[in-house]
Amino acid sequence: MGDGRRTQLERTGALWLSPGSDGKAEVSPYRCPCCGFLTLDERGSFDICPVCFWEDDGQDDHDADQVRGGPNGRLSLTEARQNFQAMGACDERCAAFVRDPLPHEHPAV
Repeated sequence: MGDGRRTQLERTGALWLSPGSDGKAEVSPYRCPCCGFLTLDERGSFDICPVCFWEDDGQDDHDADQVRGGPNGRLSLTEARQNFQAMGACDERCAAFVRDPLPHEHPAV
């Protein structure tokens, strides 16, 4: 496994696969749908990303423009992504709670 998954397997003793937004298998930790950093233990389980403070309710690219209400209130995923690019948080009210991504949270390119 020379594609980075071996490190995850060695570190956790488990390899979790689930479909990513592009239909390909994704390895835990999972990419936040808002900021793109590898901060989520599971997709759609309402984890809060410490990098952008998006609460992952399972929304993804296919419905990114919808405002679902729920944990992210009045924000669509598209708007949260724009906010993250502009201010480093999914919403200005969350800016005090975010942190920079850790080195291991950067996705492989």
